Parts: sequence; structure tokens; C-alpha cells
Amino acid sequence: MPTLSRFLLILLLALGSAPLQAQNTTSPGKAHTPTPSTAQMLDQLGSQLDAVKANLNSKNGNVSLPDLRNTATDIQTRASQLAASLEPEMKALQAQLNVLGPPPAKGAPPEAPEVSAQRRKLNKRSADLDAQIKQAQLLSQDALQFSTQVIGLRNDQFQARLASRTATPLSSTFWTDTLHALPDDLARLKRLGDPLMDAWSEAWQPANRQPLLWCLMVAVLLLVAGRWLLEHGMLKMAIRHMPDGHLRRSAMASVVALTAVLTTGLAAQLVYIGLNWHGVLDADLDALAASIVRRVYFAAFVAGLVRALLSVQRPSWRLPALSDIAARQLRWFPWLLGATTLLLGLIERVGRTIGASLPVTVTIRGLIALVISGVIGIALLRLRRARYAMAASGVEPARRALWIGLLTAGATLGVIASWLSVAIGYIAFGYFVAVQMLWVSVIIATLYLLIQLLHDLIDTLLSPQGRSGKRLQDAFDLAPSTLDQAAIVLTGISRIGLILLAMAMVLAPSGAGPKDLIASATRTFSSLKLGQLPIDPGSIFTGLLVFAIGWIALRTLKRWLREQLLPKTSMERGMQDSLVTLLGYLGGMLVFVLTLAALHVDLKSIAWIVSALSVGIGFGLQAIVQNFISGLILLAERPVKVGDWISLAGVEGDIRRINVRATEIQLWDRSTMIVPNSQLITQNVRNVTLGRAQGRVHFKLPMPLDTDAGRAREIILEVLQAHEATLDSTPPFVLMDSVEASCMTFSAYAYTNSPREANTVKSDLLFALLERLRAEKIRLIRPQDMRVQTLPADAEVRHEAG
Repeated sequence: MPTLSRFLLILLLALGSAPLQAQNTTSPGKAHTPTPSTAQMLDQLGSQLDAVKANLNSKNGNVSLPDLRNTATDIQTRASQLAASLEPEMKALQAQLNVLGPPPAKGAPPEAPEVSAQRRKLNKRSADLDAQIKQAQLLSQDALQFSTQVIGLRNDQFQARLASRTATPLSSTFWTDTLHALPDDLARLKRLGDPLMDAWSEAWQPANRQPLLWCLMVAVLLLVAGRWLLEHGMLKMAIRHMPDGHLRRSAMASVVALTAVLTTGLAAQLVYIGLNWHGVLDADLDALAASIVRRVYFAAFVAGLVRALLSVQRPSWRLPALSDIAARQLRWFPWLLGATTLLLGLIERVGRTIGASLPVTVTIRGLIALVISGVIGIALLRLRRARYAMAASGVEPARRALWIGLLTAGATLGVIASWLSVAIGYIAFGYFVAVQMLWVSVIIATLYLLIQLLHDLIDTLLSPQGRSGKRLQDAFDLAPSTLDQAAIVLTGISRIGLILLAMAMVLAPSGAGPKDLIASATRTFSSLKLGQLPIDPGSIFTGLLVFAIGWIALRTLKRWLREQLLPKTSMERGMQDSLVTLLGYLGGMLVFVLTLAALHVDLKSIAWIVSALSVGIGFGLQAIVQNFISGLILLAERPVKVGDWISLAGVEGDIRRINVRATEIQLWDRSTMIVPNSQLITQNVRNVTLGRAQGRVHFKLPMPLDTDAGRAREIILEVLQAHEATLDSTPPFVLMDSVEASCMTFSAYAYTNSPREANTVKSDLLFALLERLRAEKIRLIRPQDMRVQTLPADAEVRHEAG
């Protein structure tokens, strides 16, 4: 481990000091170059754009359209940045002019000479700055139009190359032309090799040898042991810190792919740095070396990606539904595909560098088409053989998904089309099909890995049973179902975004780079408008970020008020809930306004929305708006509040929640009735518990006329006064309600602290009173019964005779 640490330290020092060494070597003794002025920068950009246009209009066949496109894009970016950098100064000048105010009107007293001179100076500077901003904007627009023109020319050339036909490789003419042009191309290759050998000899000089050796040693160490150490180190970290589940599997697959890129690509970068430590490579060799390093990175990514998906050594960590037999059949495929990609890419790049002749270029591209399609075809045959082997062993192969079957069929057709195209002379088309198969395969494999990784990551972070999910539930008072829904939505959004990005990369013109993709996406989105509102991806992202932050902050504030601050005050529980709800409405409106501001939406842009809403309110939304305003009135005036016992149009129960549109009332049978807020404002409402109301207990007792009324009254009062829930401040009393022919009736009254206790206390009092009256042998009146009897006929005759 100390040796590894020493090599890593040397690596960091080498990477950090390379630009400094190159700068010290290329410009010894030179003074610091002064920063050019804005006018000079504009002139330089204009000259560069004119030179690019001249190169395009020239008849030189060696002009590279992608290079012209990249140069024009760089000019456009720099011009846009220059215009943007001048805007703050322009605003500052305008602010200074606003401070000075308008010039004196005609006939008014003149202003001070110092103020007049300052005004002239600011106006001149403002005019010059405005002209520079407009010139930069025109340069940016001109460069953008030129880039679009180059893209069109590239597409035309691409279509022409696809339709072109050469002699078939099965004929002698094809090979005769190649053999005739081969000596000249070998001479060009030798002319490229001579400066390369000279650069190597210069790098091997004593002054340059030590950095070169250190870089080579670290590169070899990375290739030999770097990948193994990184993979095992990340594996231990994943086992120790990552929960057991799908996330660990997809994360390790990503680590395997990235490890191959880092170790192999960084080794190639070190070789390049060591060779060009003191700038020994000329411009052409430096561009060639940088291109080779980029191809090494890509080839390493291809090999690492396929190796991560196959996971031959750890079948339980394999992401795709691939059998062990199929994975073992393809165990050498990652290295074969990576080496093929690197070798063929180097051959093509060297051919472009030396300016290879057309017959040799066609031969190279035909060879590349055959090799790439052949490697893909071999992989398809091995997969088919693995399925046959599983079926022969009695194991039924797993059913493949529809999209996998379509990709397999498309790859098979692509291999056949590429070989047939090369065989009949359409080598450009065959080369395009083979390269596109490789490119699409890499994009689909990367897309699959990223989708699995994001799905597992979101599922782990938002799982209600996970540690992070429980923290989110506790921090923001979220329900488990809310986390599940958020996980599904975020997974769907991320999947759609990745698929759209993959489609853009697949459908991009041949040879398009990242700058082309970004520029194309920017042009596409900048041309989209919703009414007068431009759709800007940056503004949309900012708006979503503002909305998310505002929503989280609002929920956090509401929870802090509800659980920490308001319980410490003397407010009632209903008042606390009403205050938190009202704050939620106001905060939601504020978050909405801030989101619109982040989206750069002004009143003019949403005027048609407001007009449509006003028409809708006038026709169909009156009741909704009325209920909403009524809800705000209920929260502000609080004629009823959460927890009150109310009676409304035959509905009686407790208020559980006052929402935007309606109020929830829980009835005595535990059911909930939804009442529009406007009814609580416009109708008569009986609030039983308003103003700390007391509960009243009232019942009547009928007794026979021969009952001792005084004694009965004393017994009833004793029972009423003995109950612990009856109030002494408002003592109970007993009245003689009525005296009739058959009974006398007593009315008993008592009061409790709350109306909610009245029914329970009444029940307790009746039980106690009945028991006491029974003990005192005092009877209650019994309802009289009427009996109707029908006599038999013979009994009726005897009765009459008697």
C-alpha cells in the first residue's frame, strides 16, 4: 500500500504540473501578455469567422467540416459570453444616467458644467457599449447560421456517401486500385512515423527521461493492478456502507464500467503526458495523440460496460436476465469488442491524419465494417448456441422481453446488411450500418445500466422501510404511500429523460459530438413557445428547483409551528390548526408566485390564462370560489373551528378539518359528512361548544300521586349533587313539572363542564337514581295497559239469558 500511495502521489503531481511545464517550455522568457480589449476581442472573433467561411468556400478537398463546425460553435459561444459580460456594465451606466436624471428642458436653467460633462461621458460610453453588444450578438448569430449551414453540408455529403458505389471487393479491380495507391500511402505513413520517432528520441533524452519513465511506470501499474484494487476496494465499501439489495448490484456494475475507463484511459493519458512533457510533439502529432487517448477512453468504456453487464464471475450481481451458460459463452467478448473498437479507430484516425488515398480509405472502411459486424454476429451466434445448450440439458430458457427480441432481430439484419453491402460495393453504406450498430449497442447498454441504477437508487432512498425513507417521513410528516408515489413518479421521469437523451444521441447526424447535441437541443427548445412564453430548459429546471425548495420549506415551517411553537402558546387547538392551515394557503400562493418568477413569466404572458379563468369563474366556478372565500372567512373570523360541536340543517357532529372548499364533520356514528364552506357562512349554525358552553342534564320522573313529594325531591337532589361531574357553581335543582289525575312529574336539572359530558352524566344519574328509589321503596308510575278480550258465542248467549 505505501508503494501504491507513492505512485498515486507521483500521478497527481505529474497531472498537475504538466500544463505548467508545457507553459514554461513553450514560452520561456516571455512577458505576461496583456488582456485584449473588448474591441480587439470582437475584431479577433470576426477575423476567425471570416477565415472559417473562407475555408468552407475554398475548393480544398481536405477541409474538415466537423472542424469548421466546432470552430464556428466556439466563436458563437465566445461572442455570446462577451455580449453577456457587457450587459452588467450597460445596466450600471444606465443606472448612473438615471441618477443624473433627464437633461434640462429647453428654456430651463442649465445644469452644472460638471454634471453636463459627466452626462456626455456616460452617454458616449453607453453608445459605444451598446454598439459592442450588438456587434457581439450579430457575430453570435452569424456563427450560428454558419454552423447550421455546415450541418446541412455534412448531411448532404453523408447522404451522397451512403448512395455511392465502388467496385466490389470480390473483383480484381477493387484490389488493383488499392495496391496501386498503397505505396504512396505507405510513404505518407513513413513521413508520419519519422517525426514520431524523433519525438520519442527527444522524450528519451536525459532531461525528459525521468518524467517519461515515471508516467510509464504508473500507467503500467494502473493497467496491471489498478483495476483490481479499485474494484475490490469499492466492493468492500459497498458491503460495509450500502444496504443489501438491488442498489448494491447496480452500483457495483457501474463501478466495474467506470473502473475500466479510469484505469485504462488514465494510463493512456499518462503515456501522452510523459511523451509530451516538454511539448516535444508538434501540432499534428499532438492532435493525433489526443485523438488516440479519446479512442482509448471509449474502447475502455465499451469493454468495461459489457463486462459489467455480463458479470461472469458474480452471476448473482448480473443485471440482465442472462443465463450463466450465455455469460460464459461471451466471457471474452468485452475485451474482443474493446480491442476491435480501439484498433479499427486507430487505423481510421491514422488514415485521416496522413491523408490516405480514396482506394485505401474505402478498403479500410470495408475492413472495419466486416470486422465490427462480424464480432456482433459471433456474439449473436454464441447467444443462440447457449439457448440451444440449455434446451438440450432440459432447462427451459427464460422468456425474452419484446424489446430484446426486436434488438436481436435488428442486429441480425444489420450484420447481414453490412456484409451484403460490402460484398456488392456499397462499402460506405455497410460501414455506416456497422458503426451505427456498435454505437446504438453502446447507447442501449449504457441506457439500461443507468435506468437500473437510478431505479434502485430512488427505490432505496424513498423506501418507507429504509433508513432514509423513515427520516423523510419524520422530517416532513410524509405518509408511506406518498414516498411510494414519489418514487414511482421520479423513476418514470428519470426513465423518460434518459430515453429521450438516448434517442437524441442515436438520431444525431453521423459524426456529431457533444457540442452538436447540446447546440441542437438548445435550438430546438429555444424555438418552442407557449403563447408568448419561451420554453427554456434552464428556466424550467430553475422553476422546478424553486418549487421543490419552497414546498419543503413550507412543510418544514408548518410542522415547526404545529409541533413546537404553537403548543407553547395559550391558543386553543382549533385556533392553532386554523392558523397553520391559513399559513399553508398563503405560503402556497407565495411559492407559486416565486415559481412563476423563476420561469420568467410576467402578467402579459399569462393574460390569456387569467382571461380564461375569469370566464370560467363567471360561468362554472362561482360555487368553488364562493366556498374558497368562505373557507378563508372561517379561518379568519372563526365562528366555528376545528373541534367544535355544531348542528347544521339536521346534521350534528364535530368539526375535524376545514379545507379549501369544504369542511369535514364527524357524526356520532363515526362517519364523515362533507359540508361546503358557504353553508357555514350563509345558513344558521348552532355551535354547541362556542364560548366555553356548559352542558345541561335534564330528565323527567313520573311518580304516583300517593308518593311523598318532599322525600322524592330530597332523594333526587342528593343523587344529582353526589355525582362528581355536576357543577357546584351552578347547583342542580328539582322542579314539580306537573300533577295529573294519575301521577305527578318531577323535572331534574344539573350542569356539567362541557356539553360533551351531558349524555354520559345523564346515564350515570338515572342508574344511580333508580337504584336509590328502589332502595327507598318509592315507585315510579307504570304505564296503564288496556286489555281487550273476546268471549265465545255460547258464553255470550248464556250471559244474555242470565
